[in-house]
Amino acid sequence: MKRISLIVVSALLLTACVSKKKYMALEQDNGELKSELNKTKVEKEELEAKFAAIEARVENYNAKINSLTEENNSKLVNVGGVVISENQKQALHENLKRVPPAYLATAKTLKDSMNLALQFNLKSSMENIEEDEDINVNIEETVVMISISDKMLFNSGSYRISDKANAILQKIADVVNSEESLDIMVEGHTDNKTLKPNAAVKDNWDLSVLRATSVVKKLQSDYNVAPEKLIAAGRSFYQPLVDNDSNENRAKNRRTRIVILPNIDKFFALMSADQ
Repeated sequence: MKRISLIVVSALLLTACVSKKKYMALEQDNGELKSELNKTKVEKEELEAKFAAIEARVENYNAKINSLTEENNSKLVNVGGVVISENQKQALHENLKRVPPAYLATAKTLKDSMNLALQFNLKSSMENIEEDEDINVNIEETVVMISISDKMLFNSGSYRISDKANAILQKIADVVNSEESLDIMVEGHTDNKTLKPNAAVKDNWDLSVLRATSVVKKLQSDYNVAPEKLIAAGRSFYQPLVDNDSNENRAKNRRTRIVILPNIDKFFALMSADQ
């Protein structure tokens, strides 16, 4: 009987011992979890503080932006549908003083005056380009269109520029380089004759584009026209001046048209930069 009691007591002691170890382990895990929780709470509070600071900075920036926008808007004026600053308006008035009053007599609005001033400046710049049977100059409002015959620029069926073109291209480059606000578009036009089979140039579309790009590249490389001011376009034979029903008429349709046009955004930017 005594032996049985000892066995029971021993079993109870062993059982109590194992439970205590588990308890201690659980206590340790609990402590670690509490520590991790406290660390997470601290990190959360730090993130919330940073986020609040960012929100305050964003609100401050937005307030500054709104203030500057209101200030700038108060300085802008509408000139015939074109919104410009007061400084640009004053610069425009100074520009108009250099134009003969008689030239501005037909202007009804400030925008009309601006267009007439640009037109006057372009016409003055074009005085060194003489018209003949191979060169035609036409000015419509603020756009200058110079049509150059095929025989003046290229050999027949070729897109290689002839030396005969040097003089006119130099004059055109001088005009464009004299005014930063001018852009230039070069259009190639052909007649409707089919090109020879197996030729290096496939058709009139290719020929018109290659001729336009040849002129553009020469203006850039030989006459220092800024490439960002240049546009090349091919028209093939789809915009003829006259019907392609005779050799004489086809010769008229084979041409390169150079369009000089003012870039209004550049024009105002340059006026603003002068202030």
